[in-house]
Amino acid sequence: MITLDKFYINGAWVAPDAPKTIPILTPSTNARVGTVSLGNAVDVDRAVAAAKTAFETFSLTTKDERLALLRKLAELTPARLGDLAAAITMEMGAPATMSRDAQADAGLGHLEAFIAALEAHDEEEILPNGDIVSREPIGVCGLITPWNWPINQIALKVIPALATGSTCVLKPSEHTPLSAQIYAELIHEAGYPAGVFNLVYGDGPSVGAALSRHPDVAMMSFTGSTRAGSAVSVDAAATIKRVTLELGGKSPNVIFADADVAAAVAGGVAECFYNTGQSCNAPTKMLVERSVYDRALSIARAAADAQAVGDPALKGDHIGPLFDQIQYERVQEMIGTGINEGSRLLAGGLGRPDNLPPALQTGWFARPTVFCDVTPDMTVWRKEIFGPVLIIAPFATEEEAIALANDTEYGLDAYLWTGNEARALRVARRLRAGGIHINGRASGYGSPFGGFKQSGNGREGGKFGLDDYLEIKVRPPFAL
Repeated sequence: MITLDKFYINGAWVAPDAPKTIPILTPSTNARVGTVSLGNAVDVDRAVAAAKTAFETFSLTTKDERLALLRKLAELTPARLGDLAAAITMEMGAPATMSRDAQADAGLGHLEAFIAALEAHDEEEILPNGDIVSREPIGVCGLITPWNWPINQIALKVIPALATGSTCVLKPSEHTPLSAQIYAELIHEAGYPAGVFNLVYGDGPSVGAALSRHPDVAMMSFTGSTRAGSAVSVDAAATIKRVTLELGGKSPNVIFADADVAAAVAGGVAECFYNTGQSCNAPTKMLVERSVYDRALSIARAAADAQAVGDPALKGDHIGPLFDQIQYERVQEMIGTGINEGSRLLAGGLGRPDNLPPALQTGWFARPTVFCDVTPDMTVWRKEIFGPVLIIAPFATEEEAIALANDTEYGLDAYLWTGNEARALRVARRLRAGGIHINGRASGYGSPFGGFKQSGNGREGGKFGLDDYLEIKVRPPFAL
């Protein structure tokens, strides 16, 4: 049984202010694998105070000094990727292959991209009028990360803080503390000064709110639900701190008849189900040109029926369980709503998959599900389901496709398949989303990630991810 009963504050592992714990559960069996202590406002005060003190000197370090620390972190990380992957599989249910190749790998991929961005970063520039602009670290940063991509989001927030000379307090999801613990160990081993990075476990209403309200925190970076992001913004408003948000999504996947329809549909189904559908940018709304709609439905049904679901401890391209009982019940409720509102069930449906081995029948496994003939008035069209559930609808014209794709309160990613380059560029320009995937290709490490509308504000990754952690100062050139 794993026990995480200390927080990383001011360069040391310290006991929490008060004894409050919750179990760490593994979603494949719902078994308890450990215990984690939860912090409170006193723990946040201690961590913020350490970060504030450390900022006085760390903010004055040179770019070369910060690059040396980042390169040391990059040197150490590969040896812990296996540990990170195993922790992620245990705590949130990502299958072993995906945990290693995507979930854990993100910790190194983003780090290398931030190193490249910092190398190219100009800390000063001369304006056309002769004035000088400097970019300086913003201060103490409060960082709140989710359970669905734990290391990916930790890296996207912690690394730019360290890269710019800011200091930080990380509150990872209290339900995925194992990978966060390993990441803190890596930062400690890399030799960062005490107080530059701090880690406090806790829930949103206690630790998250205390961070967001703290007068000595200069910025908050949050990834999670739109509802929780709104709460962070409200809590931060009184102290006028910067807030960056990466929130929900209902990403459209537009497939034109001139595309490779078989590859587009099968790829879209697989991408929707990846991470058991628990990705905010998953392409969960497939829009297919009417002339190939029936063919697309046949392909989608076959792809969904062929999607393997199984033990996340095993390697392979299967999907694992949903994260926990609450997530499972929400997905079941949404599937039931889709059925009751008249969406046509093409594959999957309510309940667990057939033929799960006895050891997994207490886990939170859902059936890969596809609805078709879905219309904009239906709940499954509008709501983010966050599970292996795809909806499909037809369109007749390019204009209709764009209108249907943009018919959402979100705007994180959008997916587009066509054999016509001019159409790809034309449609991509009009899709209201922060990231566009074209013919199965997405952006890589170092590119900006973030959304329009209620998918959030700010961008994470590469040089754009550094900007949120910097303040701009202007001065005239020196003259007597």
